[in-house]
Amino acid sequence: MVSCPPRILDVSRSSPVVPAALLAAALTFTLTSCTDDGGGTGAGGTRGAAGLGDPYFPKLGNGGYDVTHYALTLDVDIDPDAERGEDREDREDHIDGRAVVTARAEQDLSSFDLDLKGMDVASVTVDGTGARFERAGQELIVRPAHTLRKGSTFRTTVRYSGEPRTITDPDGSLEGWLPTADGALALGEPAGSMAWFPGNHHPSDKAAYDITVTVPRRLQAVSNGELRGESTKDGRTTFAWRSAEPMASYLATLAIGTYEIRRLPAGGETPPVYTAVDPEEAKGSREVLDGIPDVIEWAETDFGPYPFSSTGAIVERDADVEYALETQNRPVFPGAPDTALLVHELAHQWYGNSVTPKSWRDMWLNEGFATYAEWLWQEDHGGDTAQESFDALYEGDYFDSAEAGKEVWAFPPAEPPGAEHISDSPVYERAAMVLHKIRQAVGDEAFFDLLKGWATARRHGNASTADFTAYAEKHARKTAPDADLKPVWEEWLYGEGKPEKA
Repeated sequence: MVSCPPRILDVSRSSPVVPAALLAAALTFTLTSCTDDGGGTGAGGTRGAAGLGDPYFPKLGNGGYDVTHYALTLDVDIDPDAERGEDREDREDHIDGRAVVTARAEQDLSSFDLDLKGMDVASVTVDGTGARFERAGQELIVRPAHTLRKGSTFRTTVRYSGEPRTITDPDGSLEGWLPTADGALALGEPAGSMAWFPGNHHPSDKAAYDITVTVPRRLQAVSNGELRGESTKDGRTTFAWRSAEPMASYLATLAIGTYEIRRLPAGGETPPVYTAVDPEEAKGSREVLDGIPDVIEWAETDFGPYPFSSTGAIVERDADVEYALETQNRPVFPGAPDTALLVHELAHQWYGNSVTPKSWRDMWLNEGFATYAEWLWQEDHGGDTAQESFDALYEGDYFDSAEAGKEVWAFPPAEPPGAEHISDSPVYERAAMVLHKIRQAVGDEAFFDLLKGWATARRHGNASTADFTAYAEKHARKTAPDADLKPVWEEWLYGEGKPEKA
């Protein structure tokens, strides 16, 4: 074992305004980074797995522990001089961060990993005691001074800094840290959150979050959950956000810029609404975003009680972000959304955010349900019925091009052929057709009971495709005993090619 001399953490640098408890956690002795293969003192214990073996992202996430809470304290400088838009690669934004990760050991741990892409790590402590650490690609390998016993709760504090990265996904889309015209936007599906904070970045490990962000006074910082505090000192403003309900890290977001902020208080059963809109998109967004309470009220009829304590939206310029994303409490939109897109992303708060996939192979449980929610909204508001949407897809008339119509049948919704395909049409449209086939098989009353029951049974948890099919089969035996769901699974969910319609 390599012996490493202790050093005192330098806290004289400019640092963000932080709660006293977090500051006390940071004032600890730490050890310099080492690369020995041994763990801490104490008998027993093994290293937690470096990756959870996800079918498409095998190195994503880490084994041996379960995170219960993240406390992120970030001091962010947005490069004021760099070119914007197309020249985003020239940006030199900077983060000084401290992440306090509270977790429960699921085995005796001599060491464990956190996912962190880029950035420089200055120190790591575990339960206030300095820990050895090293970097290996996206892995931050932590070796605590003592073995962490199975069942124990431990707190890891990481101090880090650097220029956060933009990450290119297998399908070519951009995530991670995205420079915008007047700030930055952090998006995390499927792996981008590791670009701005260390953690267990797999959807199967959900946690509560406190995100405290300090930015130049001219800017605002918007994140998930509820705004718990805002204060300005020495030309910088600190925003403190809290998400008490469990959240997968890919759903965490941070939007920094100049926004038109609108707050709608809770009314009746509707949660409070907080929207942050780029001024250039404010006029075009207002009417649709004012409909958020109506969409929530409508959705609760079919999906059950709204699963979070607040809702809202973040709207950026369409030149700054390529896609919408269902970030928890507050989905992100590329320019002013239409009502269909708003319905889609708000439906994800039930299906995807509250009921979160166990792996990225289960993505259809997010997108199929949200797409079908669009069909239901149209059906209830004078548009096409769900059956008409289904028929148009089957006949190839749903999209403007014949090629797009063919892509629906490219692969089974439950088995995308690779990571680059988890957001392709079968995961959205053909997955919605699966739900409609269930509806046809069991009847409307049983189907809508299933939608609500599924969201309730797995509320704030994780679920796989096998979990859903088992739930649907059990539900059908009780509510529609003559229904046969086997053809739905074999032909529509897992079958290759275009099934017979009947």
